[in-house]
Amino acid sequence: MNLTVELTTDQIVSFVQQMPPEERQALLLTIAEQAAANRASRMARATDKLRQLCTARGLNWDTMTEDEREELVDNLIHEDRECSP
Repeated sequence: MNLTVELTTDQIVSFVQQMPPEERQALLLTIAEQAAANRASRMARATDKLRQLCTARGLNWDTMTEDEREELVDNLIHEDRECSP
């Protein structure tokens, strides 16, 4: 049998504030490390997708300059905008 306890954010904050400083620091470090790992994973997936989009357009993400990459991303974000003649 699994027991799930639902707590409000305020309750969690209160609980964390009651922890000894070294345990609180360990908890926050764990949360920060997990966030960094999740961010790295999202960036890897995004880069893979950008490589696929480049290949479909006859471009090579890995040989593009930072300015070219920024222009590509800007164009992708604004694909639906009207271009000036």
